[in-house]
Amino acid sequence: MPELPEVETLRRELERALVGRVIKSVKIFWSKTVQPFTPTIFAKQLKNVRVTSIERTAKILFLNLSNGKTLAIHLKMTGQLVFQSQGSTLGDFKVEPLIAGGHPEDPKKYTRAVFEFNGRAKLYFNDLRKFGWLRLVSAKDKQIMTEKYGLEPLSPEFTLANFTRALTRYPNRKLKLTLLDQTLIAGLGNIYADESCFAAGLRPRRRVKTLTDKEIKKLHRAIKQILKLALAKGGTSSRNYVRSDGSPGDFFSYLKAYGRSGQPCRRCLTPIAKIKLAGRGAHFCKNCQR
Repeated sequence: MPELPEVETLRRELERALVGRVIKSVKIFWSKTVQPFTPTIFAKQLKNVRVTSIERTAKILFLNLSNGKTLAIHLKMTGQLVFQSQGSTLGDFKVEPLIAGGHPEDPKKYTRAVFEFNGRAKLYFNDLRKFGWLRLVSAKDKQIMTEKYGLEPLSPEFTLANFTRALTRYPNRKLKLTLLDQTLIAGLGNIYADESCFAAGLRPRRRVKTLTDKEIKKLHRAIKQILKLALAKGGTSSRNYVRSDGSPGDFFSYLKAYGRSGQPCRRCLTPIAKIKLAGRGAHFCKNCQR
């Protein structure tokens, strides 16, 4: 699933590409993507509406529109947003949804929606697993959607004091499960929880109450550093995620723990271990993490 760095990368790229553009038409190829609207009503409400700004909360993108509505987009596990300007081609994208044959401008096998803008630009919403969604919401609905999320790690509010308060709210929880709780810390998922724990030298199954103040401070710093580097590299393309031009994110080669089960630790050569925590995989080094 795309996490904070991936969704924020898309937000920044799409902000440059879409703000000021007018939606000329919308085609929906999987009706459940836009529930509770029908594809016809959804498309009608977006026709001739201009994108005024793009925001992000946790893993949700918000395209604010000139009619006062907001288009909320959640990529879930396998969603992709690929922008095509006039005269460009979709290139050599190394993911099946975008190389399923046909003309570059044709919908692909996993394309669920296509937005056409002025200047013949297009935005493709692809989704292999069909869990992603597009919702047209009011300002009040948007507020309801966002207020349930916790601290944003990229915001000025992500101070050590606020992080400590959120982290220690459930002292008996295991560390990784706390980091994945979106009501406490918004936007972290499996990738960056594993990488942050590795960088801080903490095992993901540690009980929060066992962490010292020094360890919490180290984890706070690690989260900010890991996310900053991941953003600089355009996110992690470990599976379906691609940037808005269809190219992969470059952070994959920087991973120290996530997805490296059985491979030698980049610090000490001890094989990376993988365990299950509440049904979620967790990767760590038995030697470097305590």
